[in-house]
Parts: sequence; C-alpha cells; structure tokens
Amino acid sequence: MFVQVIEFETDRIEEGQAAVEEYRAATEGRRTNTRGILAADRDNPGKYVNIVFFPSYEEAMKNSEMPETQKLSQTLMGLTNGEPTFRNLDILSDMN
Repeated sequence: MFVQVIEFETDRIEEGQAAVEEYRAATEGRRTNTRGILAADRDNPGKYVNIVFFPSYEEAMKNSEMPETQKLSQTLMGLTNGEPTFRNLDILSDMN
C-alpha cells in the first residue's frame, strides 16, 4: 500500500472540497485511489492534511497522470496559501 500525505493551508477549504467532488464525479471508475481523508488541524485554524491511499506507488503514478488529476492539482494549488508539503509513504505495517 502507498499513501500520500499533503499538508496545506487555505482559507478557501469549501472551494477545494467542491473541486474534489467534481473530480470524483468525473473520474468515477477510473481513479486509482482507494480512500481519501481530509482533516483540519485543531490547533492551527486554516491548516489541513489530506491523506490519500493507493494500492501501490505505481497505481498512484497512474492516477497522477490522468488529465483530471492534473487539472484538480492546479485548481487546488490556486486555493492554497503558500506551497503544500507532500509526503510519499510506502506502508510497512497496517494494524487494527
């Protein structure tokens, strides 16, 4: 499993969420992520973390190459305050 963690700051979160919903509708059945979590930083208003799960790094790269993903990325970058931070993680252990 592969996970991408994106940390960002914005005061336009609702616009970002709307863009993601449009993306999800447009890519239904084609996108390769299996789960996505958006979390607000309770201690730092306006800061967020997006956690996106993929079966593998290769599947994440296929998803990244989709034109819709490229468009979404550009849209979201325009809504952030500053540059987001990306973490690309290979999952070594997943315990319940």
